Amino acid sequence: MKDFNGRIAVITGAGTGIGRGLASHLTSMGCHVAICDVILENMEETRRICEKKAPADTVITTHECDVADESQVITFCEAVRDQHQTDHINLLFNNAGIGGGASFVTGERAEWERTFGIDWFGVYYCTRAFMPLLIASKEGHIINTSSVNGFWACLGPAVTHTAYSTAKFAVKGFSESLLVDLRMNAPHVNVSVVMPGHIGTSIIANTHKILDANLPAEMTSEELASRREWLEKQEIPTEDISDDDIRSLIQQHMDDFTNNAPLSGEEAAGIILNGVRNKQWRILVGDDAHRLDLAVRENPENAYDSSFLDNFLTKQDKE
Repeated sequence: MKDFNGRIAVITGAGTGIGRGLASHLTSMGCHVAICDVILENMEETRRICEKKAPADTVITTHECDVADESQVITFCEAVRDQHQTDHINLLFNNAGIGGGASFVTGERAEWERTFGIDWFGVYYCTRAFMPLLIASKEGHIINTSSVNGFWACLGPAVTHTAYSTAKFAVKGFSESLLVDLRMNAPHVNVSVVMPGHIGTSIIANTHKILDANLPAEMTSEELASRREWLEKQEIPTEDISDDDIRSLIQQHMDDFTNNAPLSGEEAAGIILNGVRNKQWRILVGDDAHRLDLAVRENPENAYDSSFLDNFLTKQDKE
C-alpha cells in the first residue's frame, strides 16, 4: 500500500499523540479517516487539524467510542460503514491506550483491569469488528500499537508497570500470531506491530482523565501520600518536601515526558506509515526502541536487574 490516497482508515485513540499524527498525515494525502476517542475535545481538535490539511473531498468522521466496551466498538464499526458508505476499509490502526495499573500486588483491581481493558481488549474488539471490512477490501492492513514494554515489562528495576506491560505483550503476541493466520486465510491483509520508545504524547494526562484521577494541582492528601511512598521506594527522601513541592515534581515529570521526548507523535506517525508502505511487520519507533530491543535480546536473563538499566543508559550516553 504505497499510496494512501482514496483509502479508508480507522484510527482509535486519535485525540492526541500518535493517533492525531496518523490522522493528520493520512488526511493530508487524501485518505478518508474515521477517528475515535473518549475525550471529545481532543478528538474535535484532531478533526480541525485534519480539515486544514485535507483535500476538499476527503471524508473525516469522528466517533465517541470506549474501545474496552465491545458493544460500543460494534456501534462504531456500523457507524463507519454507514457514514463512509462503504463495505470495506483498508487500514485499521489500533492505537488507543492509557497507562495505569502499575502494581498488580498493591494497586487497585479496578484500575488494573480498566488499563488492561483499553490496551488489550480494545485491540481485540476492534480487530474482531473490523476484520470483515478489511477482508472485503482489495488490500488491507492492521497496525497494532504495542510498546517497548511489549518486550521489556517495566520502566526500570524499581518501577512497576504491570497492566500496561501485560497488555502490550498480548498485543505483540496477537500481532505475530496473525502473521501466519492472515497469510493462510486472508493473504491480501497485512499486519504490523508497532513498538514505540519514548514519544512526546499526552498519555499521562489522558490516563488521569480516563481513570478519573486528579491532575497534580487537585491531588488529594491520600494521592499525595501515595506519591510520597513511591518516592521513598525510589530512595528519594521526602521529609523536607512539601505537598506543593510534590505536586510540582509530578507536573514537571508530565511536562518533561511530553516536551523532552526524542520524537513527537507526528514524527512517530511518519515512521509508522513508512513501515506500512514497506510492509514491515515489526516497526520499532525511535532510536531508544531499537537500542532497548537489542539490549533485551542480547541479555534476556538479566533484563530486570538494576545493572541492566545502568549498563543500557551508560552505553546510550556514550553513543
